[in-house]
Amino acid sequence: MAVKLYVGNLSFNTTEGDLQEHFSKVGTVVSCTVIMDKYTNKSRGFAFVEMGSQDEANKAIAECNGKDFQGRALKVNEAKPREDKPRNFSDRPRGRDR
Repeated sequence: MAVKLYVGNLSFNTTEGDLQEHFSKVGTVVSCTVIMDKYTNKSRGFAFVEMGSQDEANKAIAECNGKDFQGRALKVNEAKPREDKPRNFSDRPRGRDR
């Protein structure tokens, strides 16, 4: 089963191909996604890399976390599930009725 990793502190010039190549040295890369800003379409400095198995993910964390990649020390750990945040703004004060 594939395991998703969070990869942080990336150079803003890092591409998905760069990450794919780097992590494929450790194991099978199922997918790789650099997170982009929706307004500027520039990298936000982090990505998600999905490794083929738990063993490969653990190896990737051990070998890549804190190591230099394109002049930056990578932060690599297992991705946490996304939290659903409520989009209810009714508790915020409005206008002048503070």
